Amino acid sequence: DYRAVIGKYLKDTDKILDMDTGGGEFLLSLNHPYELTSATEGYAPNVALCRETLGKLGIDFREMTDCSHMPFEDEVFDCVVSFQVIEHIEEDMEFVREVARVLRPGGKFVVSTPNAPMSLTRNPWHVREYNADELRNLLECHFSKVEAYGVIGNEKIMEYYRKNRQSVRKITRFDILDLQHRLPRKLLQIPYDLLNRLNRRRLYRKNRSLTSSITMTDYSIVPYKAGLECFDLFFVATK
Repeated sequence: DYRAVIGKYLKDTDKILDMDTGGGEFLLSLNHPYELTSATEGYAPNVALCRETLGKLGIDFREMTDCSHMPFEDEVFDCVVSFQVIEHIEEDMEFVREVARVLRPGGKFVVSTPNAPMSLTRNPWHVREYNADELRNLLECHFSKVEAYGVIGNEKIMEYYRKNRQSVRKITRFDILDLQHRLPRKLLQIPYDLLNRLNRRRLYRKNRSLTSSITMTDYSIVPYKAGLECFDLFFVATK
């Protein structure tokens, strides 16, 4: 649970920034009276939702489309969280630098992102994906300490992953020219979405009892070590 890991780093008076908050689910799940909680979002359908839901709670919401220039002063936050965002950002180094800028000394940057070695195909909606060393090297450019965790699944999750991998290979075997890695990613986004939906529906039909039984409690966050089969990287960097 993200909240359980993050909670041990936070005090009730901390100022938090949630980057690309989506519908604000993480902030709405917090039960602590943090002094000031802020959020940003750039995806248009989510912006209106965030203005309505987060605004009513007094959360400082900002629409932001450029992560390399944040609309905040220097050293105003104690914690910045970024869940499944950095893989979508072209200028990732500038993004990390901006996060460090808005954090106070000793502040924490909590970032999650897909673990590249576990990806079954290229995701054309991602600018890039990272392995653990790549993400650590990126964060260490602007942070003094980096703690590495990974999001893993139990045997039920791994069984679904194996079935998914087999199903995906049945589709990608037709890509004999490896076009998924050769073509510009924007050309692949619509075909990827269509094939992904088709594959997931097929998996659900063939493994209905397995897929229906999976819940968030089947996942856990553990310290990362080399070779760990984790689906997401979950790092905590200290300024």
